[in-house]
Amino acid sequence: MILPAHDYKAIRLVKIPEDFETHEVFRHVTGIIAQVEENNPSYGWDDVLTELEDRGFENVEFILGPALD
Repeated sequence: MILPAHDYKAIRLVKIPEDFETHEVFRHVTGIIAQVEENNPSYGWDDVLTELEDRGFENVEFILGPALD
């Protein structure tokens, strides 16, 4: 799953756990991010990643290619 961002340097890619249905993932990840934001208004990517990893998601390193217009 690609987690988009306004700043291209903040785009993230996470691997979805196998036990998730495709249609559930967006809502679930949105909920996790909202919970982190609510608990810590000055949150960062590491805070979100910790919560995602606790639920079986994995951070995936990637190289961002050129933009397609």
